[in-house]
Amino acid sequence: MKKFLIALLFAPVLAFAAGASIHLDKWPGSVSDKASLQNGAKLFVNYCMNCHGASYMRYQNLTELGLTEQQVKENLMFTSDKIGDLMMVAARYDEQKKWFGAVPPDLTIIARARGELGNPGAGADWLYTYLRTFYQDTKRPTGWNNVAFEAVGMPHVLWELQGTQVMNPETHKLELAVPGKMSPAEFDKAVSDLVGFLVWMGEPKQEFRQTLGIFVLAFLALLFVVAYALKKEYWKDIH
Repeated sequence: MKKFLIALLFAPVLAFAAGASIHLDKWPGSVSDKASLQNGAKLFVNYCMNCHGASYMRYQNLTELGLTEQQVKENLMFTSDKIGDLMMVAARYDEQKKWFGAVPPDLTIIARARGELGNPGAGADWLYTYLRTFYQDTKRPTGWNNVAFEAVGMPHVLWELQGTQVMNPETHKLELAVPGKMSPAEFDKAVSDLVGFLVWMGEPKQEFRQTLGIFVLAFLALLFVVAYALKKEYWKDIH
């Protein structure tokens, strides 16, 4: 029963993460680039929050990206009017289940959920590949399919930016049939920014943790030298 409840709890995340083993493109971004994270937050609230929430984050947390509360209110708050509110979608869960057949998963920790043991960066690589490999498929209910996630139920919400890709039946490679508002390079950069924001949401304090870890290791190294010197002093007369 306990295993069943755990599986049920993580079912939405696993459903989003499902997909065959494929080559993943390396995510080129960084959570140190505040301007990139700000653009990623903008893309997230404009394109993702129509269906997916980030219900473990508060709008106020976005000030950690270098934004003021006023900037957050004016540019990133469309489903709430209080800076301390959680980043939840406006649609109710029962409505989403009726429309999509299942509730779209929360994306607060999706990058971490997609990570592999010993390789947490794989989550970012998977998201970067997934969001760039949608292609037109008239056999699917939404009209879209995905290289990283076969028979995906999610439509290509970024198609206006990327354009329409098709799968070449001979080479089995994606080709851009109809250009979007962005060039391929611009779209890749936009997706990188969005993925960066998803990675940051999974652990907003990760930069501080990494910096603190370096200082802790340096302190332990110094402590070892002092402790070793003290040990030699104590035992120098003992043979």
